Amino acid sequence: MTSSVVETGSRPWGRLTDHIGLGVVSARFSRDLLEEVLNRTERREKRTRRLPAHVMVRYVIAMGLFFAESYDEVMRRLVGNLRTLGSWDDDWQVPTKSAITQARQRLGPEPMKALFERAAVPLANAGTKGAWLARRRLCAIDATSFDVADTPANVERFGRTGSGPKASAYPKLHVAALAECGTHAIVGAVLGPCRTGERTLAADLTGIVEPDMLVLADAGLYSWELFNRYADTGADLAWRVGASVSIGHVRWLPDGSYLALVYRPGLSAGRRRRLVELARAGGDIDPDVARLVRVVEYTVPERNPDGELITLVTTVLDSYEIPALDLAAAYQQRWEEESALGEIKTDLRGRGEVLRSKTPDLVEQQMWGLLLAHYAIRALLVDAADPAGYDPDRMSFIQGVRVVRRQVTDQAAITP
Repeated sequence: MTSSVVETGSRPWGRLTDHIGLGVVSARFSRDLLEEVLNRTERREKRTRRLPAHVMVRYVIAMGLFFAESYDEVMRRLVGNLRTLGSWDDDWQVPTKSAITQARQRLGPEPMKALFERAAVPLANAGTKGAWLARRRLCAIDATSFDVADTPANVERFGRTGSGPKASAYPKLHVAALAECGTHAIVGAVLGPCRTGERTLAADLTGIVEPDMLVLADAGLYSWELFNRYADTGADLAWRVGASVSIGHVRWLPDGSYLALVYRPGLSAGRRRRLVELARAGGDIDPDVARLVRVVEYTVPERNPDGELITLVTTVLDSYEIPALDLAAAYQQRWEEESALGEIKTDLRGRGEVLRSKTPDLVEQQMWGLLLAHYAIRALLVDAADPAGYDPDRMSFIQGVRVVRRQVTDQAAITP
């Protein structure tokens, strides 16, 4: 029988689980939003359950906040002070690990993915420090992997890196992400097997790229196809390229950068030379074979004593709009995405820890919960930084984690 809470004086009413919340996280993912997502993904329960779907969504986010805790301990933290607040039904007990797992299986990964896609929007406003360059929102794409539980189902879905004696100890989930550099908020993510290349995963992020963005990427992500796919979104790009990428010099610009062509793979040297001559004469270039870009080349002696040349190709062709020095400085913001992913892997998950869900669907569900937990904390830090005029990415993420964990424990019964 489902437990209920009877109204007595000022006591809350309704089912006990209606009063399970996550403090500041509940404010970010409202009950109305959860209901919308559950309706859209058709995961609303058909009968009254002890662990309804909206509670399990919050529970999966709480798993991200308390990654090292057991399943039932996470639930205890959510409901720990309900008795003190007068909303505890003496007949209600914390569900068993088995009951929690069954409720997670009923929920599946789809509502968590849909909630992330619906809620994880860019956080920086016009006054957020460090988030903009020439009215463009600085964003970056990158990829990383997470160890998952070593079960036959997870191995089959996600695979291992390497093979034979050199195979990884655990199967690995590959995650490609789009992050807002100024806030460290991850605003887009794609999950896949570890053998799926990061370019393949990153291609599925273009649907959330917006025209007001300046998207940064490292050399490992560059390909003719992917660069053009991102450029076609209307966003501006500043991507590093490796020495193997053929670049055809067109003309120098006043700031020391230069206009150039990048080519579709497979063009002969003669064809590339004729295209450069056409561009220098002001002719139209067939976008199916080459693209006019601007190239910024520089070195960072204090980081690369050997004088390694960094080559950026950008779709911002006007050197007066964003000078070369500003683009070079902005490219360093790409490391903010690595920092954001590091916050998930180190501060939330814990260094070297494994996503312990035993089945692929629950692994993906848990990963979306981690991403949502990280986003909620980053949103909290932006809310705190902006009024004070601070740069959000200078605020301590781990301190934010501690604050939210205390909120969950001390104010668990806030009604969503």
